[in-house]
Amino acid sequence: MVLTKKELADMLMRYVNREIDLHTLVHWAEDMMKESDFEDAHFELIRDILSRIGLGDVQEFGLTWDDCYDYLHRLGYNVKVELVEA
Repeated sequence: MVLTKKELADMLMRYVNREIDLHTLVHWAEDMMKESDFEDAHFELIRDILSRIGLGDVQEFGLTWDDCYDYLHRLGYNVKVELVEA
């Protein structure tokens, strides 16, 4: 399987939108580091972001909103937050 930066961005958005929890995102990132090839054109970028997400459940590192915003921006996306009444 070849992991693309779009697929990585999609998983980050699923986390930001609370479709998945932190444990699921971290586990997915760890699996991708072990089992996946990365899109050649963005190999270092994908590897860097995945490795940081993989540490998201370690208290000393964590995963903040700013981290997610930065990762998505580095992947080529602008993040826009929209408030929707519940």
